[in-house]
Amino acid sequence: MKELKYIKDYKNDDKLRQSFNKLATLIFGINFEDWYQRGFWNNYYIPFSYIDGDKVVANVSVNILDLVVNGEKYNALQIGTVMTHPDYRKRGLSSSLLNKVIDEYENKYDFMYLFANQTVLDFYPKFGFKSVSENQFSMDFTLDKSDVNGIRKLKCFNSEDAKLIYNFATERLPVSNLFSTLNTQGILMFYCMYVFSNDIYYLEREDVIVIYRKKDKQIDIFDIISKKEIDINVILSKIADGGTNKIVYHFTPDYEGMKTVSNVFNGTDVLFVKASGNNHFPRQFKHPLTSQA
Repeated sequence: MKELKYIKDYKNDDKLRQSFNKLATLIFGINFEDWYQRGFWNNYYIPFSYIDGDKVVANVSVNILDLVVNGEKYNALQIGTVMTHPDYRKRGLSSSLLNKVIDEYENKYDFMYLFANQTVLDFYPKFGFKSVSENQFSMDFTLDKSDVNGIRKLKCFNSEDAKLIYNFATERLPVSNLFSTLNTQGILMFYCMYVFSNDIYYLEREDVIVIYRKKDKQIDIFDIISKKEIDINVILSKIADGGTNKIVYHFTPDYEGMKTVSNVFNGTDVLFVKASGNNHFPRQFKHPLTSQA
C-alpha cells in the first residue's frame, strides 16, 4: 500500500486546495473556494492533511482564535473540518492527524475545543477532550417604541458590503465579556456567505451590524458586530416590531439590566473541550454560533 504524505497549511497550492474542496464537498457538501478567492481564508485557518499523490484523503483543520472568558482573554484552538475519504477510512488517519495537531501546539494554548456530531462522541475523549454543556439564553420582550429608520440590508456577495462586514469583524469588541471569541472574522464571513446571507443588517445611526432572523413573534439574534459598546435596548427597538414577544440569543448575552432565562442547549453537535492547567469554561454560556467551526 502506497505511503501517504503528511502536509499542512497549503491554502495557496491550487491543486491541493482544489482537492481539499472536493473532499469537503463529498463529506459535508461545502466548498471553501469562494471563501478563499474572496480573501477570507486567512492564516488563522490551517488544514493538517494526508495526501495520496496530489489527492487530499484525510484532514483535521485548526482555527486559531482568542476566547474571552469572564473578561480575560485566552489563547484557543478550535478543531474543525475533520474528514476522511471513504476509501481511506479504518486506517486511523483522523487519530494520527489529531495527535499531530496536539503535538504541534503543545503548551501554546489555554483551550482546545471542537464541536462533534452525535456519531463520534466516543472518539474525542480518547485525546483528553471532555464534553461540556451549553445553554441557550432567551427573554420575553415587549416593544416600547419602534424606530426602523436607518436599517440597511447587507449582501455578503457585494464587494463593498463584504468589506464593511469584514472590517467590522476584524475590529469588533467581544459580543460578550462573559464568553465570546475574537479573531474569528474568517469563520464569520463563511457564515455570512453560506448560512446567513439573507439576514445581515447594518444599523447606520448606531454603526453596528446585526445578524438576525424574525419569524412570527420571535427574533433570533445570531451576532451583534460593533466597534463600540452598544445599548441593546436601542438595537431591539430597531429590529423588533409590535408583534415580537421573544428574543433568543445565539451567544452569551451580558447586557446590564437585562434579564434572560437559560436552558440547556440541545443542538445537533456536542462541544468537547481540552483545557490547559486549571482553566475552565463558565457554568452557563453559549458559544457564539457565528464562530463555530
